[in-house]
Amino acid sequence: MPPSQPDERWSSHAGERPSWGGPPNWQGRRPPGARWFPVLVALIFQLPGVAIVLQEWPSTLLVIAMLAAFASSFLLLLARSQPGRVVVAIGVLCTPAIALGAGPPFAAVPLAFAVVSAVVRGARTWAWGTVAGLAVLGPLTAYLVTGTTLALIRPLITALVLTLLVGVGEAIRNRRERYRELSRQVAARRVSAAEAERVRIARELHDVLAHSLSQISVQAGVGLHLFDTQPDKAKEALAAIRTTSGQALEEVRGVLGFLRTEGEQAARSPEPDLARIPVLVTTYERAGLDVTFDNAITTTPAPAVQLALYRVVQESLTNVGRHAQATTVRIRLAEEGQDYVLTVTDDGRGVDTSADHEGGGLLGMRERAELLGGRFDAVNLPDGGFRVSARIPIRTLAQPAEGGTR
Repeated sequence: MPPSQPDERWSSHAGERPSWGGPPNWQGRRPPGARWFPVLVALIFQLPGVAIVLQEWPSTLLVIAMLAAFASSFLLLLARSQPGRVVVAIGVLCTPAIALGAGPPFAAVPLAFAVVSAVVRGARTWAWGTVAGLAVLGPLTAYLVTGTTLALIRPLITALVLTLLVGVGEAIRNRRERYRELSRQVAARRVSAAEAERVRIARELHDVLAHSLSQISVQAGVGLHLFDTQPDKAKEALAAIRTTSGQALEEVRGVLGFLRTEGEQAARSPEPDLARIPVLVTTYERAGLDVTFDNAITTTPAPAVQLALYRVVQESLTNVGRHAQATTVRIRLAEEGQDYVLTVTDDGRGVDTSADHEGGGLLGMRERAELLGGRFDAVNLPDGGFRVSARIPIRTLAQPAEGGTR
């Protein structure tokens, strides 16, 4: 027979109860003395029969058999750690009393507990083997000792009842398995949600900090270059640095606001939307880049769509300012069929767009589009330059939006 293996704990930590308010923790902490409950029940049921046998003393063999069955109740204390071996041992000790006794088969009570416990804890083979052994050896023992065929009925009925209890054990086990599966699914969803939130925070922080630090660096360079010759322009660069850093600080506070301790109110700034794209355009125009923004949409996108489109524009301009060595950028936002389509085209040197070399900026833009059911493409143009395009399904059609060209 295969070795018995007790079931795994409900939780990964022994004695831990799920905090999500779901099903009870079958394998967790039990009330004090709970492991003694089946032992006491088995002893109580057998006590009258043992007392009668000891008083009448019909035969030494029956007395020994009844005492052995009575003592087998204490083996139930080991049923959780060794369910298979315990059910076999109790079956061996109880079979003679079941076969030779008279009246109700109370000697089978500890065996009933052991059978159910073994099935619930996965020791099915041990339980079925014990019941089969009782069905064969019980009648054989009764016939050899008494010599009457009527004595066969008692162990056979007991074996039948134990077979039904195997079904009870299977039902309990299946119920536990369903609860465990539900617990695993809930835990997996929590992990998935936490991972998604972590990625979202990382993406937001990347977009905010990469853009802001890039602008601060560009404007600082302009200010240093013009400080002696054109102090007014240098002053404008410093003002732009102050504005950019202030906006970045507010956005970072908005992204991380929910991480405050419970009960604190985090200062949250509104999420960026399409109305702030002209501010981005102006910032890069001050740095000497020729930027054109053509907004041809006629409806107001959902807030999540606006945020995604804004971040794509922001990251695209950041990449142009840092890597592309471009002089002109064309931004166009339009509606094509059931999609919003954003394209950002520059005349720079392009990048390696293969999956193995896709940087964090391109990856973040792709994730933003795909999370909203859209598509993202980044390609090098044949005549030089680079084009980023995002296509996002129209989610919400609200009031007409004002389009325009800057």
